[in-house]
Amino acid sequence: MLKGLALTPPAIGRIAIGKVVEKNGKRLPEKDDSFTITSQVQNKDGWVNHPMNESLRKEPNAKLRAIAVRLLFDDPELNLRANYSLFDRQTGRPMCVGNGDTCRRSLAAGVQTLPCPSPEACELAKGGFCKPYGRLNVRIGQDDELGSFVFRTTGFNSIRTLAARLSYFHAVSGGHLSTLPLELRLRGKSTTQSHRAPIYYVDLTVQTGMTMAEAIASARAECEIRKAAGFDQVALDEAARQGFAAGAFEESEEDGPAVVEEFYPDEFDSADGAFGTTTPTNGTKPGLADKLNQKAALMNGHGAPVNQISRQGSNGRE
Repeated sequence: MLKGLALTPPAIGRIAIGKVVEKNGKRLPEKDDSFTITSQVQNKDGWVNHPMNESLRKEPNAKLRAIAVRLLFDDPELNLRANYSLFDRQTGRPMCVGNGDTCRRSLAAGVQTLPCPSPEACELAKGGFCKPYGRLNVRIGQDDELGSFVFRTTGFNSIRTLAARLSYFHAVSGGHLSTLPLELRLRGKSTTQSHRAPIYYVDLTVQTGMTMAEAIASARAECEIRKAAGFDQVALDEAARQGFAAGAFEESEEDGPAVVEEFYPDEFDSADGAFGTTTPTNGTKPGLADKLNQKAALMNGHGAPVNQISRQGSNGRE
């Protein structure tokens, strides 16, 4: 197997609560108040909808605000991976991924493990380049039991809510997350930061019409059926765990540009002050990789270790 390649769950589609639209000659993300299920194919108008996008709606063109789902794994952290992520906007390459304690950063000398103080206290995160970034894999339907749809988000409300729900469901079901009948739901809230306009985030509940006790009983019964058929969930979780650990970064350079366009828009490109403004000798605009390496070189030149990160920085959260 190729070294340094993260093996992620096979994806057959996407779940989104927004889209990228063109405004005044720029392509910018636009939030929505309903789910859209897409394929992994794009055309000039954006992502092509998956057939399930219409089949799951109660009426044609009705807003899709709940989706019945199952999870791939019993381990909550395999279903939802969330970390602070920094991408190069020019190339889409992941540059730094951290959890608030340690991070993996791509520098000229290679990928290094360094302290991660979170975006609020990281000098390299100034200007909003670094955000909480989560990926949730879920199954929709029964056609492919190992294929999944990916919901990506940089919304703190969605990440926090999904992480809490997964932890709670894992606890109350005795660890039977992969067989628990669940439902993604879109919820709204208003805050002073949103100027009392509604903002939408994703929640995870038991399926509509079921109590928690009924859902747990169903999960345990399904688990016994799987075991009788020879399905080894423990081995599947371990294979996924090893697959994620095989690469330094989960997101590939192929998927990175689409992630950057949707979740790291152009409004953050003006934050050169956080990294310096030296232009490479070839005259091209410096990318984030150039700025990170320049910062590392400056810090080394002043006798400071590369992993010393300033505690002064702006808030990079949404």
